[in-house]
Amino acid sequence: MPPIPPTQIILSTSRTHGLVAIPYGEEHRRAARVLEEAGFQRIPGGAFTAPLADWPATRQMASALVHRAHEHGATITTSPRPYLADFGEGLAARLPGTWTAKLEVHYHPVVQEDLIGSLWDSGDLLQALLHDHVPSAVVLKNSVGTELLLIERPGHSAGYLLGAFATEEYDANWEEPNAPRSIVLPAEPGRAAHVVATTFLPEYSRCLHNRRLDTVLTALERIRSEHETLQAIKESGRYSDGVPLADSRMIPEMERTFGDYAWLSFRDVLEHGPVLLSRCRPARSLWPQDAAALERLRTALADSQEIRAEDKALSGVLFSVEGWKQARSRFGLAALPAMETWLADSKVFERQARAAVPGGPMALSAPSPHLLTARPAPPALSRSSAAHR
Repeated sequence: MPPIPPTQIILSTSRTHGLVAIPYGEEHRRAARVLEEAGFQRIPGGAFTAPLADWPATRQMASALVHRAHEHGATITTSPRPYLADFGEGLAARLPGTWTAKLEVHYHPVVQEDLIGSLWDSGDLLQALLHDHVPSAVVLKNSVGTELLLIERPGHSAGYLLGAFATEEYDANWEEPNAPRSIVLPAEPGRAAHVVATTFLPEYSRCLHNRRLDTVLTALERIRSEHETLQAIKESGRYSDGVPLADSRMIPEMERTFGDYAWLSFRDVLEHGPVLLSRCRPARSLWPQDAAALERLRTALADSQEIRAEDKALSGVLFSVEGWKQARSRFGLAALPAMETWLADSKVFERQARAAVPGGPMALSAPSPHLLTARPAPPALSRSSAAHR
């Protein structure tokens, strides 16, 4: 990031609050002290304000601000834009559905780094957070869990950048191939809302659908590979490289290892499968005969919900690594019939889900009530496991 004054005060105007100031920099506490000594009041969200209605009082406060800033070595910067929270609230009020807008102040330059891990973006917004100073941002949320991030466009005197956070099911968002691109918004809230509603939200919806689909298909491929390897070992009595099993009594242990590994992957299917299936309309597709297979997939998910509920219930009880491995092994073997159904009908699922990719200027649909919690990445299995190659 380019260097900035360690003690900085950024001023803007607000139709609601009057004069708004944000302390910023490595010595932001000193900047905040300047504002307090000049008579500014802190408001929710972290900014400081001074009313503009009483002009003599405003002039006196402005004079005090300049004087105190000089005493403390603070730099005063005047923003050409109005207060960011005002624009965010105006944008939220004009978007389809119910949205809230909350200002977040990043007093210290490094604080903005906290946003990067959950940001799901392949455009300028991510680059701005990585390479530019972003003193404040607005988080926009709607009633179905969509979260967006709005910032002032760095290096420009007007305009804004808007992008998305990943949904709570995901935490590995860095360079994710399905990530949507952030967009530049005009300075007028009505026009900006139109761009978001007709361009960004439909694209976000498509990207999220494709990410969920890729997640499920990847999980099924992991399960399929390990399942086929295990079956081949059981049938031949040899590892896949031709080395004979030392003892057939190793098979149950391999099955347990497979169950552990497969359950970690199948949780992705339980997580994202329901919402994907809910969008499939085989009667409107080129393959209306797929309806029966999709119903089998729904039934398999329903049959696994009791197992998943037990898995979630144990999350606050089991603490040892070995205890979790044993539990996951049991869950995976119990859910094996459901997994085999999904493996058998995976091609049908994929073509129907790809045909169901949402599009057009639409509000995002609510997630399925059966979506489950995210899972850790599955570990690599050892030579003695079913994953032996």
